Amino acid sequence: MPYSFVRRWWGYAGLLVFLISSFATQASATVFGAVRGVVHDPQHRPVSNAQVTLQANDSQYKLTEPTGSDGEFHFDAVPLGVYTVSVDVAGFAAQSQVLQLASGSAPVMHFQLAIATAKSEVTVTASPDDLNPDSPRRDILIDKEQISRYAGVDASNSFKIITEFVPGAYMVHDQLHVRGGHQVTWALDGVPIPNTNIASNVGPQFNPKDVSYLQAETGSYAAEYGDRVYGVFNVAPNNGFERNREAQLILSYGNYNQTDDWLSFGDHTAKFAYYVSAGGNSTDWGLEPPTDVNLHNQAYGGGAFTNLIYNPTANDQIRFDGGLRLDYYQVPNDPDMQADSVNDRQREQDIYATGTWAHTFSPGLMLTTSPFYHFNRAAYEGGPNDVPITTDNRSSNYEGGQITMAAINRRNNARFGIYAFAQQDTSYFSLVANDGSGQQFNQTVHPGGYLFAGFLEDQFKATNWLTFTGGLRLTHFSGGVTENAADPRVGVAVQVPKLNWVLRAAYSYYYQPPPLDTVTGSLLDFLENQDLGFIPLQGERDIQQEYGITIPVKGWTSTLTCFHTSVRNFFDHDAIGNSNIFLPLTIQGAIIEGEEATLRSPLILHRYTAHLVYSHQIAQGVGAVTGGLTDFEPPEGGAFYLDHDQRNTLAAGFEGSLPWRTFAAVTINYGSGFLNGDGPDHLPGYYTLDLSVGKSLGESWMLRFIGTNITNQRYMLDTSNTFGGTHWADPLMCAVQVKFRFHY
Repeated sequence: MPYSFVRRWWGYAGLLVFLISSFATQASATVFGAVRGVVHDPQHRPVSNAQVTLQANDSQYKLTEPTGSDGEFHFDAVPLGVYTVSVDVAGFAAQSQVLQLASGSAPVMHFQLAIATAKSEVTVTASPDDLNPDSPRRDILIDKEQISRYAGVDASNSFKIITEFVPGAYMVHDQLHVRGGHQVTWALDGVPIPNTNIASNVGPQFNPKDVSYLQAETGSYAAEYGDRVYGVFNVAPNNGFERNREAQLILSYGNYNQTDDWLSFGDHTAKFAYYVSAGGNSTDWGLEPPTDVNLHNQAYGGGAFTNLIYNPTANDQIRFDGGLRLDYYQVPNDPDMQADSVNDRQREQDIYATGTWAHTFSPGLMLTTSPFYHFNRAAYEGGPNDVPITTDNRSSNYEGGQITMAAINRRNNARFGIYAFAQQDTSYFSLVANDGSGQQFNQTVHPGGYLFAGFLEDQFKATNWLTFTGGLRLTHFSGGVTENAADPRVGVAVQVPKLNWVLRAAYSYYYQPPPLDTVTGSLLDFLENQDLGFIPLQGERDIQQEYGITIPVKGWTSTLTCFHTSVRNFFDHDAIGNSNIFLPLTIQGAIIEGEEATLRSPLILHRYTAHLVYSHQIAQGVGAVTGGLTDFEPPEGGAFYLDHDQRNTLAAGFEGSLPWRTFAAVTINYGSGFLNGDGPDHLPGYYTLDLSVGKSLGESWMLRFIGTNITNQRYMLDTSNTFGGTHWADPLMCAVQVKFRFHY
């Protein structure tokens, strides 16, 4: 991109910042959508002054408004979730429809009313998963009932909330991977929480018990997202509109001395709602051990979270989310390490605060603003009997936000905005050879950087069945390197008339800023003595093609998606010699491609639902190391498989209500096996079975049994180098959980 163009564009961006700042401070991506519609009589004439009510299905959140002279209604700033939209007008039978709303979407609903009769009743038209026929991407919505019923999904230190429902998602070497990469975006109430570090944390940022809905996307993102390519997870947390001075206490205990306890409170008035929670967990089986014997593997942690919502006027909503999470892990030993009294540890801290102001100027015109702050730490501390003794303590501070202006009319769903954050890191490295050589060093560095991006996008509805999406994201990053990126994104969605099948296609460019890790001084000297070096990290640049189809049949919804991602400067990580100091690196290129399928059922026999997610995927690297830690020797041959390459991954679940106020949920998981060493062979495949059974005891108590890998399948998961090499999967883990609800 020519320098003159870049300079001119940043000038325009600066003007945009000044103008929007007249209204608000920096702001966020959105958790909101809009709901539009039209009400007709039997002769297809518009019905004015009909009362339209939008009611959340899981809380007392409600909006009402009358239709205009053209029979139209419009609700702005509606959080993602499931709603019932009802229409009531004198002389006609009342009617309602169920809607699943994705963030950033603006579905149009049609109500054709029937003349009221003496026995007229409300007609409920329930849809399965919202097809979102205007979007080129597939959204997966996970609700709190699924989170609370499936085994292990609501555990404080678990990522099953992702791996259970999102195709191509799996855990390997204690890290969440999605579509072959580590880097994902977590957004809270629509606010993206920045984290440029690569695979240094093993613990989650959020407790799944605090999640009301989770919207998952794995490709074809809108232009307002752009810093983490492999997954976007937008969390709509619990809020006080779900409760009336109600508290919930969860206590659990299981094998390996597992505990996972949690307490929450919530209440609301017409304009204000609050929710607050705190929890703690501990276990004797924290991380994946290097052998099938569990040694030196305790873990414990805790956290707190709050969500506040205030609606000062009909056109304004103010939200605040804040949370903290502290975790401690012993790094597992093999028998030889245990005999040598090796005592390595990992400490993690995460603190965040976000605020959102959503202001509606007029129907279809909304400004969303949100500043944010994020602190993240990962500290690896080697024990005194290690050879060598290593310490790697990294902390990162982020301050910034995003401003988004959304404009919606009959044909357009447009948005534009800016996103920025500043980052300051403190990294402490220490190494003591401990082998008689006397070699040792310690080093503290304070790298800093910032990112500034502007984006614009429009979703143009050419006809009732054809929608085009086009967007552009321009990014400037300054840290260890200075880079600019221009990332266009285009997509199309076609809803086949009568069949209601939705065909999707998208072609997208992405840029991911690099971590601020750097190596100087004595650490660099140590690396050079081992014929290693450190090259400044470059940003990852990705091109993704995605094609898919969504098919609804009698309430069942199935999707098939094919994707191909070509990567330049693929982010990964590696260790320094025989130590446990891990530094990020970039590989010259990567090719990740695959096919994904999902299946979701309607309510079967008024009691049961089922889902299936499947992925066939190949993850390959190409070329030598281009940044980060390297021995300067390119790999032999051409392409090679990445260590987290697994061809086939499947999760299938079935859950429902049983007699005597009992429920059950069953999950079958399958993986075909990850790369064995340098490959090309892969480890054997594996199956696991999870089971959850619960029973309500009166109105306030619930007792639940939870079991993961209940057949106790023991298998080697991978042979990577993170946290000590080979990893073995978790054995049978079972626990009893007690829930108690009470008013205060």
